Amino acid sequence: MFKDLRDLSRFNGFLPLILARFISNLGNGLSPIALAYGVLSLKGATGSDLSLVMAARVTPMIIFMLLGGVIGDRFKRNRIVGGTDVIGSLFAATSAVSFIDGFASVWLLCLMGGLFGILNALWWPAMSGVLPEILPKQSLQKGNAVVGLLSNFGFVAGALAGGTIVTLFGSGWALLVDAISFLVAGLLVWNIDLPPMPVRERNSMFHDLKVGWFEFISRSWVVAIVISFTFMNLCFEATVSVLGPLAFNSGGHGPRNWSFNLAAITAGMIVGGIASFKIHFSRPLVLGMLSIALVPAWIYFMGFKLSLAIILVGAFVAGVAVEIFGVVWSTSMQTNIPEQSYSRVVSYDAFGSYALAPLGIAFAGPVASWIGISHTLLVAASIALFVALIPLVLKSVRDLKYQPAE
Repeated sequence: MFKDLRDLSRFNGFLPLILARFISNLGNGLSPIALAYGVLSLKGATGSDLSLVMAARVTPMIIFMLLGGVIGDRFKRNRIVGGTDVIGSLFAATSAVSFIDGFASVWLLCLMGGLFGILNALWWPAMSGVLPEILPKQSLQKGNAVVGLLSNFGFVAGALAGGTIVTLFGSGWALLVDAISFLVAGLLVWNIDLPPMPVRERNSMFHDLKVGWFEFISRSWVVAIVISFTFMNLCFEATVSVLGPLAFNSGGHGPRNWSFNLAAITAGMIVGGIASFKIHFSRPLVLGMLSIALVPAWIYFMGFKLSLAIILVGAFVAGVAVEIFGVVWSTSMQTNIPEQSYSRVVSYDAFGSYALAPLGIAFAGPVASWIGISHTLLVAASIALFVALIPLVLKSVRDLKYQPAE
């Protein structure tokens, strides 16, 4: 692995990129814990308020994602990524100060989250296209694995620190660290020296979206996986954003125990990333979807109220599965989708994959209040298991291989 890292580091821009991913994910590990328990600490706050704040961060991202895909295929992608990270740090800092100075409210957090979500819609399609501009296609699987590893090392460090910082100092200080991490990461990516975007005909936004749509819809394996993740992410995001924090909100160690879950997931992702260096994926999406089918076990464990140790094992296995899928999916897309339309296809992927996530987050709190947290978790796990296996009936999913895109 270290030899691979040394070889990849010779490509201009790779080291700043992985360093930026480590730093920003250090903050990303802190923010879910800080925000969730910060909201729940507000006077009179309920699970429904937590759903509202978390949904406000995701909904604008979905609405503006297709616009982000068009922009990502027109302008230098590292400047889009760096610029949105720097601006986003200001919104994160505003939320942090509101908790520190005692004027935080559900509506202020919704506003800051909504503005951050718009930036995320621009960031995501552009970020997905940065690595293919740095590395040759034959190095992308290993490059994705390294990016995932460094990202996950940062996240697990942030998650482990998050519970402690929130418990000892409060949510505001954890969110302030998150804001600083975005600022530093954004400056690192902004200064990567990438070649200019290829000169191409400037068409209307509608024309660019139409071309991206045909690139997306023409590949049945892409459509099948995206539809599957429409419902998978509905369940997973509801669990991570709302149901998990609610399940661990009793007693005096809720933030700490929930941070252990996030850290266990990320530790599993680190192991999955290391495995991705060594495994040859002859049928990548078969392995990816079978791996994802293991994720609902973690949700089942929480739903059945098993011991913390068993739940953490489930979280670890879920992390391994998520990372293996992430590597094979990114590499499958990067090696099978033409570069000139890549960001637009990624934007359709993200738009479809997360289309129902805001609904899952928004209704998770009210549904949990109605039928109970445990029953809601069991329903979410069952839906996730079913949709993870369905795409495997398609031959195009089972037979896909890595190949250079024309």
